Amino acid sequence: MSSSAPIGVLGGTFDPVHYGHLRLAEELAGALKLDEVRFIPSGTPPHRSAPRVSPEHRLEMARLATAGNARFKVDERESRRAGPGYTFDTLSELRVEAGGARPLALLVGADAFLEFATWHRWHELFGLAHVVVAHRPGFPVERWSERMPQPLAREYSARLMQQPLSIHLSPAGGIAVVAFTALDISATAIRDMLRAGASPRYLLPGAVLDYIQARRLYS
Repeated sequence: MSSSAPIGVLGGTFDPVHYGHLRLAEELAGALKLDEVRFIPSGTPPHRSAPRVSPEHRLEMARLATAGNARFKVDERESRRAGPGYTFDTLSELRVEAGGARPLALLVGADAFLEFATWHRWHELFGLAHVVVAHRPGFPVERWSERMPQPLAREYSARLMQQPLSIHLSPAGGIAVVAFTALDISATAIRDMLRAGASPRYLLPGAVLDYIQARRLYS
């Protein structure tokens, strides 16, 4: 990959990381020809309750999950940050590191994008990165804007890229929508299974499950 190819940014609690996260990153990296995907476990997420386990455990699980893929990188910055882990702050730092010309692509699921207008300084995120929205095949994209609040619908209409690979042509500012093979796996369900003594094997990498069981996380 070229050193000027886009960097994908995938944030989340990863509590725990599972194959749904990994598949999304893999498919979008291939479809968009990303140079790398940064997995960024949050420390103190501003929009949801605190994760069940510490940032250190979630970082290590992310490292174990991504170890076999040279395109995947684990970024510690939000886990080490004091206070809420705002995407605006993370992208601002990445923009300085990447320089003004290299594209950044913020990878989000369709459900998360519908809440985008509630994010901290969300209008300004378009000045830092493209937003890539991953959705299930068959998702009614043509009527999607009807479900958005008006400010977000206007941004979506103005910034939507007809060709997702257009993210290579500018450093930030667009919205690309990409279908991917969504796996019906949730971290909540995995935690529930572990608490109940059931096995979530094959919903997440074996190395991650071994780490969880050795430390009795979530039980």
